[in-house]
Amino acid sequence: MSPAAEPTDDLFAAAAPPTDFVFDTQVARVFPDMLRRSVPGWPELLRLLGLLAARVAVPGQPIYDLGCSLGATSASLLARLPQARIVAVDNAPAMLDALRTRLAEPVAAGRVQPVCADIRDVPVTAAGLIVLNLTLQFVPPPARLDLLRRLRGALVPGGALILVEKVIFPDATTDALLDGLHQDFKRAQGYSALEIARKRAALEAVLIPEDVETQERRLHRAGFMRVERWFQCFNFVGWVARD
Repeated sequence: MSPAAEPTDDLFAAAAPPTDFVFDTQVARVFPDMLRRSVPGWPELLRLLGLLAARVAVPGQPIYDLGCSLGATSASLLARLPQARIVAVDNAPAMLDALRTRLAEPVAAGRVQPVCADIRDVPVTAAGLIVLNLTLQFVPPPARLDLLRRLRGALVPGGALILVEKVIFPDATTDALLDGLHQDFKRAQGYSALEIARKRAALEAVLIPEDVETQERRLHRAGFMRVERWFQCFNFVGWVARD
């Protein structure tokens, strides 16, 4: 399905918008449009993620797409690694239902295995690559280090973890500039000020961003020796963590 044919994200323009952000059928229906219009550089981020994965994934070992939503990341991985075996994990049944439809051929061929589970509980073993693309920010902060330690221990020698997160900045002036640019981007994509404010209020309880230094320090504490930034667009940052 082409981006032009995707349903438009109008959830927070409704007379009675959601008060809590839940990855339900309503969100799944408009999620591709929501990401494209809410995450600066989203299409390029996906393309670059596939390129990076092709360089750092250990051949022949499974790839885990944790918090896979509708499978955009899995699709990007398959575009560069067509023979890869991907375990796509999400705890939202509506998201996985849409993933099965969108990635019907790879799912049927066994190249993508959808798993409905909390990423904190799902077994991860002998991984050649683990991807958390805008996922860790939805995990309660006290649980993030333990999760990353477990994922580090699940990687085979030479394996890597790719992390992409929305971030904040300790310096108030810098944070105001980057956050303001993010809001400008969303307005330029056609969102109204009311939609932006409503969505931000709905996300506040479930999406908890952290600063770059906290992210990198935690990756090192989890056991990764090399932590390298490979992407930034406004207040969205990507890292690759390895031995």
